[in-house]
Amino acid sequence: MKAFVFPGQGAQVPGMGKALADAYPAARAVFQEVDDALGEALSDVIWGEDADALTLTRNAQPALMATSIAAMRALEAEGITIDQAYFVAGHSLGEYSALCAAGALSLSDTARLLRIRGTAMQDAVPVGVGAMAALLGLGFDAAKEVAEEAAQGDVCQAANDNDPSQVVISGHRAAVERALDIAKAKGAKRAMLLPVSAPFHSALMEPAAKVMADALDGVDIQAPSVPLVANVVAEAVSEPARIRDLLVEQVTGSVRWRESVLWMADAGVTEVWEIGSGKALSGMIRRIEKSIVCRNIGVPDDITAAKADS
Repeated sequence: MKAFVFPGQGAQVPGMGKALADAYPAARAVFQEVDDALGEALSDVIWGEDADALTLTRNAQPALMATSIAAMRALEAEGITIDQAYFVAGHSLGEYSALCAAGALSLSDTARLLRIRGTAMQDAVPVGVGAMAALLGLGFDAAKEVAEEAAQGDVCQAANDNDPSQVVISGHRAAVERALDIAKAKGAKRAMLLPVSAPFHSALMEPAAKVMADALDGVDIQAPSVPLVANVVAEAVSEPARIRDLLVEQVTGSVRWRESVLWMADAGVTEVWEIGSGKALSGMIRRIEKSIVCRNIGVPDDITAAKADS
């Protein structure tokens, strides 16, 4: 059994998706439709050399989605369809890519939602007030205890349960900085601030959650053709109203990636294809469940190899 998974913020690199667009008209059409939906040439940012512009949350989120859907369209051009997967999942913004790939959201709506989401998340907290940090070598329960001890009246919570050796915490900068020392004292191999502009997946994102609730209210969501293993519940969902609620909850809730992968493994998934830029999710999956075989689909050679093996 296969699952298709879609990367989140941090996977962006200048030039991503360009080879796909050059090789597959269907992939190029994805970038054009995203440009049209946003009313600007985001593809110029994606394929340009200004990494800082691409890293801006409002750009990175729709850009990563566009690259993932371009890869999916290229796969489809070679006869490999979304329905060959038993589940789809995405890491944070990757959940929108998964829903678009599975037909629950239109491409144009997905691009507009991610532009709204990225902007709202960036604007929710003044720059410098929030922070995120990666704790390496502590399990989720231990990291959660570190966050609770560090809070001291501020917001500090476990944001991303990525794999058995990596948990990301998020909240007020002072609390997150306190957590670094506490984590090291509790045996963390490393504890380091992340180069992000806002405290994602924490209670400080509540203003962004309200923005997304309004934005999602105006968008048509269909039942996905393949069930979505949702971040905040770590199990499969297909009902549109439930998906809408979970996308709002996801803004402030934890990304339960480790549990999501274990859920898929328990459901019979033995192979996972990471669709889009980078290989971060594949690395996490291997650390979570060694029996799962991972394949990356990001450039034309990956698709040629996948077609040969299918």
